[in-house]
Amino acid sequence: MNKTTNKFSPEVRDRAVRMVDEHRADYGSEWAAMTSIAGKIGCTAETLRRWCREEASRRAGPAAQSLGDKDRLKALEREVKELRRANEILRKASAYFAQAELDRHGKW
Repeated sequence: MNKTTNKFSPEVRDRAVRMVDEHRADYGSEWAAMTSIAGKIGCTAETLRRWCREEASRRAGPAAQSLGDKDRLKALEREVKELRRANEILRKASAYFAQAELDRHGKW
């Protein structure tokens, strides 16, 4: 039975991810920054890439929604409600006029 050990502490992981964020502009690509920093801390570039993606997904959770996004969502929900109400009115008016048309033809 092969047991994997966690070689890097959470502090080392956090620092490595911060280093990638801080030094991304110093390299030609994000991968180049990860490769360089991974060599300095003693992990593989793929491991560091995974740590960065995990951190990005934590930051982009539902709690990270900006205030502007929340306001836009509320406005869109109000618009949907109004459009549904308008569709219901139009549906009833259409049924009313269709019935009136049927009654008119029946009188001839």
